[in-house]
Parts: sequence; structure tokens; C-alpha cells
Amino acid sequence: MIVRHWMTTNVVTTHKEASIQEALALMKQHSIRHLPVVSKDQSLLGWVSDADLRGVLVASMLEELSLEDVMVRRPHLAFPEMRLEDVAHLILERRIGGLPVVEDGRIIGIITVVDILSAFITMMGMLAHSSRLDVKISDPPRPLEKITRLIHNHHAEIISICHLPEMEKQANVYSIRLKKCDLEPIVADMERDGIEVVDSIP
Repeated sequence: MIVRHWMTTNVVTTHKEASIQEALALMKQHSIRHLPVVSKDQSLLGWVSDADLRGVLVASMLEELSLEDVMVRRPHLAFPEMRLEDVAHLILERRIGGLPVVEDGRIIGIITVVDILSAFITMMGMLAHSSRLDVKISDPPRPLEKITRLIHNHHAEIISICHLPEMEKQANVYSIRLKKCDLEPIVADMERDGIEVVDSIP
């Protein structure tokens, strides 16, 4: 998955001469939290968030401030062919809510935490009409082979499989999302084969 396929392309922008109040009003009007500051040819000059602007709102009432005075001039950037995983890592590492997407110096989109969450939810099939099994195998030589063979024996269709991180001393736990199906016979066979079903959503 790459940024181009998940970014928001209907980008609201502003200019560097805009006031703090004008920028906040624009954000409120469009229900957005990030605002690229661009030149006439859409070259990216800076980046502001609603948190940035609210932090200087009082100061802007005491002296005349424009976005040029407060914008981040060298923001972290995303590019259309970047892997979504890399962008997610950057956003998490830097504790930011989104990134401008640029191509040849011009802004062509914005990628936010919500966009990334939407992508991963879609990839995992969580919005599909589906069932889920969280299973644990003790000391498995080839756990996925054993799990998938048993599921296929019941003619169930796998949408996605995740190896969950170790939590609360639960190792080798896999979350399997299936197209909506009757889980009871699958669970019964798994338990007979020594596979512990930790959780399920029919």
C-alpha cells in the first residue's frame, strides 16, 4: 500500500499572509486540523496545525501575526510512492497528526492518522461482513500451516491473518478474520487439535 492510494487529494490551502484568525476560521469551515501554506503555484512553503495556531492565538491579538511568522517552514513530508507503513512509523515516531504529500515541490495531498487507520482497517477486512478467531498454539513447528489447513477443511475463506504481539504472557496468538461463517465446528476441531481459541466473533 502506498500513500497515493490513501491520501486526501481535495486539499484546502492558505497563503503566508493570512492571519491566525483567518486560518483557524478556514480550518473550522472545512473541519480540518492541518493547513498547508503554499505559494501561487502551489509550492509548499509551510505547514500549520490547529494546535500550533491556538498556541499563538492570544499573542496574535496583541500584535499582528501572519502564518509566515508561525508556520513550520520545513515540515516532515510524505511522497506519493512512499509505503504507508513508513508514513505510519514517521507519524507515530514524531507524534504528529498528518503530513503534506508533495511531488516536485508542490502539494498534491495530505495523509493523516485517520487515512492510515482507514487503510489498515480495510486491509484487515474489519469492515467486511466477517467472523474472527483469535487462537493460540503451544510450541508449534509450523503454526500457520496447521491453522489454515483446518480452516480450509471447513471450506471457510480467510480474509487476513495477524500474529499478535506478546501480551499478558500470551505467545503465539494469531488473529484470523474469515468471511462470515459458522465458527462452532471450526472451534471444535481446533480445540481437538490442541489449538486454544482465545476469543471469537461469530
